[in-house]
Amino acid sequence: MGMRRLFGFLLAAAMTLAAGAARAHPHVWITATSELLYAADGSITGVRHVWTFDDMFSAYAVQGLESKSKGAYTSEELKPLAQTNVESLKEYAYFTFARADGKKERFQEPVDYFLDYKDTVLTLHFTLPLKNPVKPRQLVLEVFDRSFFIDFQMAKDNPVKLVGAPAGCQMKLERPNDGTASAQKLNEQTFLNGENSNFGMMFANKITVDCP
Repeated sequence: MGMRRLFGFLLAAAMTLAAGAARAHPHVWITATSELLYAADGSITGVRHVWTFDDMFSAYAVQGLESKSKGAYTSEELKPLAQTNVESLKEYAYFTFARADGKKERFQEPVDYFLDYKDTVLTLHFTLPLKNPVKPRQLVLEVFDRSFFIDFQMAKDNPVKLVGAPAGCQMKLERPNDGTASAQKLNEQTFLNGENSNFGMMFANKITVDCP
């Protein structure tokens, strides 16, 4: 397996390897920002994610990649890695879950995706178009990993933006408590009993947008 594909395979293997109580502890940390995208008629068309990976995982992912400048990678050099990454995310619904007025919405495959590498960390940019644009009174968007192998933290500054939203729309972000400490306190037996498939929901970042 070439190192170019390592990034995606590592994510794909994560859920298989993270069995039992080990699932209670994140192994990859992502700092995220999200933009909710609106059309001229006020309907929501998709979400734009920017995910910055922790430096340890970033270093592991680029290991063995060829680049013209040592220790630096262009988006073009990272292109195969970006493609493998978004392909592997599909199995996990891109860790992005949307409900419009309580009805589950689905996303198309990512577009406009690329990786950049700056200050020793990788950042993945991608847009998830909704399969069917919607115009709900309330949209709830949650970003999390059900198994808590990956810990998503919304950025401290400007974590969520509404792009082109109708006037009067109100957005709120509910951040999870620090999941790691909570996870360690839980009874290990819970995980061994197979009750942890949705464990990560406890640590979801929840974005709610109410429009008049």
